[in-house]
Amino acid sequence: MPEQFFLPGFNAPHPTDRLFFALIPTPDAAASIARQRELLRDMYELKGRSIGVSRLHVTLSYLGDYIGVPEDIVAAAIKAAASVRAAPFDVTFDRAMSFHGRPRNRPLVLLGDDGVAALTTFQQTLDRALQKAGLAVANSHYTPHVTLLYDNRFVPPGTIEPIRWTVSEFVLMHSLLGRTRHVPLARWSLLS
Repeated sequence: MPEQFFLPGFNAPHPTDRLFFALIPTPDAAASIARQRELLRDMYELKGRSIGVSRLHVTLSYLGDYIGVPEDIVAAAIKAAASVRAAPFDVTFDRAMSFHGRPRNRPLVLLGDDGVAALTTFQQTLDRALQKAGLAVANSHYTPHVTLLYDNRFVPPGTIEPIRWTVSEFVLMHSLLGRTRHVPLARWSLLS
């Protein structure tokens, strides 16, 4: 394939595809997350568009944004993920807040304290497998969360009715950027 090059003054093409590993909430947990999102939307008069229930997830490891799907990255990620051994574990999200960092279009997220400890340990195990496979991972300050929506209003930290589920699998996800669509490329079960 010929190398791409860009002339000064011309816009470089924008990425169209994102790869990441994720945890997907169970259907019951996803329904609870959606209910909590609507409660927060009403409480804080939020207008931002909700993340679709089918797209709710916890990102484990971000593999990058690309123009097209890089098959070599997918193959290396699949091989690395297949080497991960872990038992199912429970997660609990019991707080909600807006992430700081940008004045507009802030992510409203669910967070957990002790309830995400096993999730964090699993994420570190996955990242080590990805690094061993030669893949770059950008999770130096990993904060497990579920994004509910984006809004210009700031929602202060607060507790919510805990949302729990047992994680029994993880997924390599392909996000079609700008098209609000996630396509699972591969899944791995966690075994006791």
